[in-house]
Amino acid sequence: MNPDREKHQVALPNLRTIRRACSKELYRTLKRLPSFIPAAAVREAEDLYTRRVVGHLEWIAAHRSNRKKLADWWEEAVCSDIAALWQVDPAQLSRAFRDAFGGSHHR
Repeated sequence: MNPDREKHQVALPNLRTIRRACSKELYRTLKRLPSFIPAAAVREAEDLYTRRVVGHLEWIAAHRSNRKKLADWWEEAVCSDIAALWQVDPAQLSRAFRDAFGGSHHR
């Protein structure tokens, strides 16, 4: 492998780091929602989100510096399931996530 290329590759995060990041992102999202979400539903959403991230970890790591692309992925791969779990409008949840995460609102 090319030595210049090796220095630009970042090690993939471990499961604990992924769980903490998913938990923080959902917590910040929750603060932007007008409704109360029970703790059990929050934990279930964190588990779901963590599993989805682990399943797409290489792609997510490759796009780690593109918040819009990551927020688009979240909207496509995660948002509808968490919206159903939390019984909130998916569009409202997506806006809250993008506000919290930093991905642009416009696709």
